[in-house]
Amino acid sequence: MANEIWTIKRCLEWTKEYLAERGEEHPRLSAEWLLCAATGLARIDLYMRMDETLNAAQLETMHAAVVRRAKGEPLQYITGSTQFRMIDVACAPGVLIPRPETEMLVEEVLNYLDAEVLSPEAAARQRVELPWNDEVEQARKAEAALADERATAERRAANLTAADEAALGGDVLGSRAYAEELADREAEEAAAQAAEAEAAKAAEPELDEYGIAIEGADQKMASAQDAAAPAPTEPRIARVLEVGCGTGCISLSLAWERRGHVTCTATDIELRAIDLATKNRDALGLTADEVAFSLTNLVSSIPREEWGTFDVLVSNPPYIPTDVMRSLPHEVKDFEPDLALEGGADGLDIFRRLLNAAPYMLRAGGLFACELYEGALDAAAELCRQAGLSDVRIVHDLTDRPRIVRAIVTEPKQRQ
Repeated sequence: MANEIWTIKRCLEWTKEYLAERGEEHPRLSAEWLLCAATGLARIDLYMRMDETLNAAQLETMHAAVVRRAKGEPLQYITGSTQFRMIDVACAPGVLIPRPETEMLVEEVLNYLDAEVLSPEAAARQRVELPWNDEVEQARKAEAALADERATAERRAANLTAADEAALGGDVLGSRAYAEELADREAEEAAAQAAEAEAAKAAEPELDEYGIAIEGADQKMASAQDAAAPAPTEPRIARVLEVGCGTGCISLSLAWERRGHVTCTATDIELRAIDLATKNRDALGLTADEVAFSLTNLVSSIPREEWGTFDVLVSNPPYIPTDVMRSLPHEVKDFEPDLALEGGADGLDIFRRLLNAAPYMLRAGGLFACELYEGALDAAAELCRQAGLSDVRIVHDLTDRPRIVRAIVTEPKQRQ
C-alpha cells in the first residue's frame, strides 16, 4: 500500500468498499471520518482535494485506523475526538463516548437555569406616554418645512431678473423683494421654533433606569430616593453539580455556553475520565474555578459547607439493565467501559443513590435531572414522587423515546 500512489479519492473509495464488506453500517461516512483524522482536513476539503496524494505517514495512520474500525472499535476512539453541542471533546478508551441524547440533557439544564436562576424576575411596568413627545416631533417637522420653504424662496429670488419682476407686476409672491423678506422672516421663525424645542427638552421629566418617566411633581424627591436606594446586586452565579462526568462534556458545555454565569463541580470514580475531562477543559481555555473535577465516588468529595448550595444536580449515570447489556452492539459492549454503562437489574441502581443525595446537595427549588434507560423512566419518575420531589417530568429524546427525568427539590435536607 505504501509503495503505490494513493490519492484522497482512491483511499476514500477503497476504505468505503473495505468497510462495507465487513458489515459497516455507514461505510462512506466512516471512511470520511478516518481520512479527516489522518490528513487533518475537514470533510469538505476532502472533496476539493481529491487528486492530492497521501504521504507515507498519512497512509500508515490510515491503515492502522481502518484495521481498528474493521474490528468494530468506535470511530471516536480511533479519531480521538467527537463534537458535542458547541464544543469538540477528546475521546479515549476507558471513558464513555458522549451521545446526542446527552446534548438534550444539557439543554434541559440550560432551560431551567435561564428561567429560574440566571434571569431575574422583574416587576411588570407600564411605559408612560410622554405628552410632549408629539409636540417636539411637530416642532421638528415644522422647522424642517420652514427650512425647505426658505431654500425655495432663496432659489426663486436668485433666479429672478428685473424683467421677471416687471412682468410679475402686482404678484408680490413672485417678486424678489418679497422672496428676500420671506426668507428673513422664515429664518426668524425657525430660530424661535428651535428655541421652543430646546425649552421643551429642558423641561423633560427625569427618567428611570428603563428610560421611563418618573411620575409625580416632586422630581427632587425621586432623585433623593434614587440616591438612597441600594446599589444593584451582582448577577448570581449558578452552581451545578455533575456526578459521573466522563469526558466532562456536560459540565464543560454548561460552563462554555453560559460562561461567567455558571460554575460546575464534576465527579467521577474513574481516573482516566478525570484526566480526560481535565484535558478537555484545558483545551477550551476554561479554568478550575469554572469547572472543577474531582476523583471520588458519587458526591463523597463534596465539602459539608457546600451541601445545599447547588442549583442543579445532573447526571448521565450507568443505566443499562444487566439483561440488556448482553444485547448491546459489538462496538459498545466490547469497547466502552462496563462501569459507565451497567445500572443493575432495572438500570436504576446509581439513580437511586443520586436521588437520595439530591435533597442534601440542592437548595430549595433546585433541579435534579438524569438521563436514563428508556424502559426505566416511569419507575424513575415514581421514585422521585415518593421521595417528595415536585414537578416531576419525563423528557423524550430525538427519536421520541423517554430519556430524561427531571424534578424539583422543594424540601432540602440536612444530615445530623
